[in-house]
Amino acid sequence: MTTSIPPEWPHCGNGADPDIDPVGCRGRRVEPFAECLAHLTDVDRTAYLATLSPGADVDHRGTTFAGELLNELFATLADPGTHLSKLGEALFEQAEFDCHVQFYRAEFSGRAGFDGAKFAGKFMSLEVKFDSHASFVGAEFRNAASFAAADFRGNVYFDEALFYSHTIFNLAVFRGSTGFGGAVFLGDVRFYKASFERTVMVGPLVSTGTLDFDAATFGTAVTIEAAAAAVYCWRTRWAATAALRLRYASVHLGYAVMEYPVSIATRSRPFTSDGTAEPGLGDDARARMMSLQGVDAAHLTLADVDLTDCFIAETIHLDQLRLEGRYVLPLTPSGVRWRGGLPMWWTPRRTLIEEHHWRASRSSGADGWTPAPAEVEVLEPVALAPVYRQLRKSFEDSKHEPGAADFYYGEMEMRRHADDIPRSERALLTTYWALSGYGLRAARALGWLAIAMTATILLMMGFGLPNEPPKQEITRERVGGHWKTIIDKPDPKNPTGDRFTGKRFEKALNVTLNSVVFRSSGQDLTTAGIYIEMTSRLTEPVLLGFAGLAVRGRVKRGS
Repeated sequence: MTTSIPPEWPHCGNGADPDIDPVGCRGRRVEPFAECLAHLTDVDRTAYLATLSPGADVDHRGTTFAGELLNELFATLADPGTHLSKLGEALFEQAEFDCHVQFYRAEFSGRAGFDGAKFAGKFMSLEVKFDSHASFVGAEFRNAASFAAADFRGNVYFDEALFYSHTIFNLAVFRGSTGFGGAVFLGDVRFYKASFERTVMVGPLVSTGTLDFDAATFGTAVTIEAAAAAVYCWRTRWAATAALRLRYASVHLGYAVMEYPVSIATRSRPFTSDGTAEPGLGDDARARMMSLQGVDAAHLTLADVDLTDCFIAETIHLDQLRLEGRYVLPLTPSGVRWRGGLPMWWTPRRTLIEEHHWRASRSSGADGWTPAPAEVEVLEPVALAPVYRQLRKSFEDSKHEPGAADFYYGEMEMRRHADDIPRSERALLTTYWALSGYGLRAARALGWLAIAMTATILLMMGFGLPNEPPKQEITRERVGGHWKTIIDKPDPKNPTGDRFTGKRFEKALNVTLNSVVFRSSGQDLTTAGIYIEMTSRLTEPVLLGFAGLAVRGRVKRGS
């Protein structure tokens, strides 16, 4: 503030100096005196306070309150029966409070104006009632601030306010419009069990700590815009549509109640007026979901959020959850892992953090999976299979077949490891997994097909092809006085000598390729070769089909 510019009200001017401070004290004059309340003589202050009574209007804009001055003023405005302060219109714009401010069940029946006020000490209020509009635009709270159980019956504005410490609005009731545009909280801000009856906008605000809406209630359609380290909405109730546009925040949504559509999305642009990134909140502005436990997701949409550490199990109507934009889920570990002396590696796929916890619990070294925190219960596959199934259905219903593939894989994996299905079914699932990754891993199926074809070729060259194809023999015999021509072809003889020649390889390859497409090669085969071909014609087309199914699952377009 430029001190050389006088305020808009008649001011005290005490201490003015033409060269240093031509304005002097900016406190509002107390009529009929020429000074503000802070600079009145003791006699004049006593005379002024004697004119006040509970419910009176006061105007002390720009005044500096120190020591017991504020207590003297509020004692004068106290109701004799209840000893509670009652004010009419109260104007304290640009006032400076160098003392603790304590409002206990005070009542402001008229407009309460604190725009640009500075509170050096603690601002502590409890059950304060604002019957009309209240304004704290541009105010500075340099210590802890509390509006616990405040009743804002009119509109209330905290736009551009700066809070240097924790701020509490627990149990507050906002009956009119609420303004927090440009407010900055350098600490936690809590709205625990607060009620927003007609609020349409909260923010955009910045909090370097936690923004807490636990158990709060929103009665009308609302938009919440905030950049914060964390946003808590445990058991929050939305009785109308809501849109949360967040940056940086770790969002906890456990057991929230959504009666109408609610969307949570990452806002790409900063909330600061100059477009620069919000300070003190890190480098990654993506909102991170941490919990959906107990939430009915039928009305929930998540867009451009990070679900890497999100607890999704126990979510209700998970099959109706909508994931849009660039959402992120935890991936399988990368690189080669050794198990039982054999190299193992995971094809990248999206998983649930709960699967990470379960797999890490089975390996002493976690093996690249994320271990569960000490206080978190590790869920078994029997509980995780339905979670994957519902997520798969959600993507299939939205015609996003490729996106559903990973959830189908996760569902099958949990079924394969679940202990509530028969061993025979688990063995079948294990075979399906080993051969083709549940029809989703084309490379695996093609690898087995290559192995099967190679084995068929080698077996054919070694046992299935005779050295020379048998030649037909034509003989004539006299039977019953008539000559009869007999055409015979002896059975192919098992091969001997050098069986692995180029010519035999060509014939074996021909047999194998025809088997892949379920056709007979027409080659003369030994008895062993016949059985080899039959086996090949049964297994190799299946493996080819698995590969085709996997490719189709990745490129299929929703219809």
